[in-house]
Amino acid sequence: MEENKQPLLSVNNLNVAVQDRTLINNLSFQILPATLTCVTGENGVGKTTMVKAILKNFNKNNTVKATIKRSQFQYVPQFRNIDNDYPLTVKDFISLGLQHSMLPWLSRKEKASVNKVIKMTNLEALAKTPLGNCSGGEQQRVFLAQALVSDPKLLILDESTASLDKEAKFLLLDVVKQVIKKTHTAVIFITHDPVLVQTYGDYDLNIYNHQGTISKIKGVK
Repeated sequence: MEENKQPLLSVNNLNVAVQDRTLINNLSFQILPATLTCVTGENGVGKTTMVKAILKNFNKNNTVKATIKRSQFQYVPQFRNIDNDYPLTVKDFISLGLQHSMLPWLSRKEKASVNKVIKMTNLEALAKTPLGNCSGGEQQRVFLAQALVSDPKLLILDESTASLDKEAKFLLLDVVKQVIKKTHTAVIFITHDPVLVQTYGDYDLNIYNHQGTISKIKGVK
C-alpha cells in the first residue's frame, strides 16, 4: 500500500467465524481512498461473512479501525427482491438512500444530490421508470446510485455482477470506476469473475485456506 495515502479502513488480525466454525484467521488489510479492492475466493470461504464482521467491529476496537464514520460506509447486498410490479420509480427509489429523508418533501439540496447521482450512474433516461420495469443491469446501477446518494467514502458491492450478462457487467464496473475517479470513494467489490478483477481492480484480497492475502494487481499504477 502507498505510504502517502491515509487508509480509510485498517483491519488488523480479524477472525471470521460462523457459530463454532472458523472461516478466516488473523485477517489484516487496508483500504485506501479512490481504489477498487476485489475480494475473491471460492464459495463458502467467508467473503460476505467477513464484511459482516467488519461492520460488527467497526471502530469498536483495534481490530477494525476507520478514519470515517459508520454513516459514510455503505453496503450493497447481493440480492434484493424487486417484483415486476414494484411501483416506485428509479428516482424515488434512489431518494430512499437519503438519511432522514421524507418523500416527497425533499429539500432543494436533497433533490440536487439525487439528480447528481442519477447523472453519475447514467440513469437519466430511466429516472421516471418504475424500478420493476428495469433490467437486472439497470437495477444494479439503481442500487449503486441509492448507496451513493448519501455521499459515502467507502462502498461495498457484494456480488453485484453475479446475475448479469457480460455487457451489463462491464457497463456497471465502468460506472463504478467513474464514480471512484469523480468522488474518490473507495470500493470493496466481492466477485468470482477473474476478468473483472484484472480489468477493473486495483487490489485483490484473496481468501483461501482460512487466510486472506492482499496484493496489487499487475499493471495497476
